[in-house]
Formats: sequence, structure tokens, C-alpha cells
Amino acid sequence: MPAPIEAVSEPAVTLQLLGWVLAGSLLGCCSGLVPGLHANNFAFLLAGVVPSVPGPPLFVGCAMLAAGVVHTFLNAVPAMALGVPDAEMAVTALPGHRLVLAGRGYEAIRLSALGSLLAVLVAVPLALPVTAVVTAAYPTVRAHLSLVLAMVAVALVASEPTRRGRIGGLVSFALATGLGAVALDLSPDAPLEAGGTLAPLFAGLFGAPVLIDAVRGGGVPRQEGTAVTTSRRFVGTTAVAGALAGAVVGYLPGISAAIAAVAVLAVVPNGASDRGYVVATSGVDTSNTIFALFALVAIGQPRTGVLVAFEGTAAPLELPILLAAVVLAGLVGFVAVIALGDAYLDAVGHVSYWKISVAVLAVLLALSYLFTGVIGIAIFAVATGIGMVPVRLRCRRVHLMGVLIGPLMLGL
Repeated sequence: MPAPIEAVSEPAVTLQLLGWVLAGSLLGCCSGLVPGLHANNFAFLLAGVVPSVPGPPLFVGCAMLAAGVVHTFLNAVPAMALGVPDAEMAVTALPGHRLVLAGRGYEAIRLSALGSLLAVLVAVPLALPVTAVVTAAYPTVRAHLSLVLAMVAVALVASEPTRRGRIGGLVSFALATGLGAVALDLSPDAPLEAGGTLAPLFAGLFGAPVLIDAVRGGGVPRQEGTAVTTSRRFVGTTAVAGALAGAVVGYLPGISAAIAAVAVLAVVPNGASDRGYVVATSGVDTSNTIFALFALVAIGQPRTGVLVAFEGTAAPLELPILLAAVVLAGLVGFVAVIALGDAYLDAVGHVSYWKISVAVLAVLLALSYLFTGVIGIAIFAVATGIGMVPVRLRCRRVHLMGVLIGPLMLGL
């Protein structure tokens, strides 16, 4: 048995590891609840701090993974309460927000928590066999990635139920592709070196339009009932499908949790419901953190910002210990998202919504400046304009994921 595994069996070292995982989980709670803060930005902030953190590299790495996992639980809360997602929760934002506006926010939070927790429990035992299959197919898929992404784009547009929706989806995808082609490769000077232009891009595309429309809205109504009204079988099937789709996200660039969730919902009976979106996207988002870890081991390529930062810790890839940290973080995240999510919704419900909208818009502008400087403000403004297009043309906002898919598809 490898020495690191033996060491963890010692009570003092086990308690130390537990402390690191809980500390990372606390950071993930904080980052997940900040509207518009993308997981990659948070990861690169951590990467800048990690070199000065005293501690064994393996334990520091466990803390970073724990932060990333818990972030995927908590980032659903601002997406639902405020309609402000990060990239991974782009699909969830509108359906989850609709449930909140219908007074079913507590249920939506529990659906998200179940989707994420079940994804952890499914992904860990299946990671090895699924990774073996994906690794075998990876060279072929990688060689034809442009074609794969083009098929995804066509499927997204074709999935719109109306002609107007399909035209709107095509226009939205094209505009987002153009924005991504211009903005993604920029390296602007900024007060914080924390992951580039993703923060203003996704804050503008997915967050600001909801907030602008909400300024004159009626706000968040009183939330009633914590019971999950859909069947256990539906929740379980959708979460498992989302967990498996997370393997695709973990290996293929440009395929986000939002895109994978759309594919999942196409094959799950009654998956296109708002509740299905919440469960599936949460499952994909969380399982991606596990499969991406195996992708790092199998093909040597970090597929998430958290793992890019993890590599900077020089932590050894001791999978049993890292997976134990991930599972523990998943349990912490499950409890935290229910406890903190309910309180978050209650707090939002007691404040005038126009004040919340203006305040959160100010936060998004501040994050855009901190992560990308003055040019980030311009990116945020342009992205906001493009983000209004799907709303006005009555199509799904997932087409705005063209900001990532389009440039990769075209080889830009």
C-alpha cells in the first residue's frame, strides 16, 4: 500500500486532512454565493495565494478540490435567487429562477442539492471504467472536435420548438461566437490576475439581462414548501444521466455543463421541465469536477480552472486521498446549499428587488474591472447587449454558449 494512504490512517494526519478539506469547503461556500464569480476566477485567485500557504502540497491540493466541489453546489443559489449564473450554471439560471418566482425556491434548492450529491456518489465509482472508455475514444473525438462541436450547435438550434426560436437561436449563437472570437484571447492588464475575460463575458451574457429586466419586476415572492414534488425515479435518473454527461465535459474543451445538460434533457423523459434542468445541470457541473481529475491523470490535461490551479500546488496525484476529499466536500456542500440557500432566498425576499438588481449589477461591474481592467467594462457592456437577444427573440439562452463553442468550432 502506498505510503500516503498509510499516513492518512493515522488519526492526527487524518484530522489535519479533514481541517484542510473543511477550510476549502468554506472557501467554496463563499465563492459560490457571490453572483457572477466564475469558478475559474476563484481558482486562479487561489492559485495566487497557494504558494504562501504553509502545509503539505497534497493537503493544500485537497483543499482546492474541496473548494471547487462545494462551489458547484452553492453556485446554483445566486443563479436561482437572482438569475445570475456562472458559466456552468448558465442553463439552470432561468428555469431555477422561474421556480423561485413561482414560490418553489426551497424545492429548487433541494433539487439542485440532490442532483449534485447523487452525481458525486455515481461519478466516484464509475470514474475508472468511464475514463477508460472515454480515453479510448478521445483521440478520434479530438481529431474531429470541430465536427462534434458543429453537431452540438446544430442540435441546440434545432431543439427550439418554433421557427422564431430557431432563428433567434442562430442569431444568438452567431453573435456570441463573434464576441468569443474577439474577447477570449485578450490578456488585458487588471488589478487581479484571475483567469481572464470569462467573468465579464458570462456576467454580461447571462446575468445582467435578467437583472435589467428585474428592475421593474415584482421581486421574489414568499417561498412555500420544501417538499420535492417530482418522483424519486425522475430525480435519480436525471442526476445519473447528468453525472455521466460530466465525463464528456471533463474531457472535451468547449462543452460546458450547460451544453451537456441540454443533451441529457433530450433523452430523459420529461427532462425539459424546469425541475429537470436544475437537477441535470447540477449533476453535470459537480460530476465534471471528478471526471476532470481523472482526465488530468489519464491524458495529463487540466480541463477546469480549479485543476489548472491544482497543478500549481505541485500536489501528488494520490487518487484515493483526493477522491476522499471530494466525497467529503460533496457531503458538506449538500448540507451547506440547503442551509445557506434557504437563508439566501429569505434575505433576497425581504429587500426591494430593484435595489438588489442595482447592487448586483454594481458587483458584476466591479468584478469585470478587477479581473480584466477597463476593457472588461467594455466586454461586459457588449455581452449584456448580446445577452438581451435571446430574451427578445424568445429562444433559450443556452445558444449564448457559442461564446465558447463557436471559436473552437471554427479553429479561432
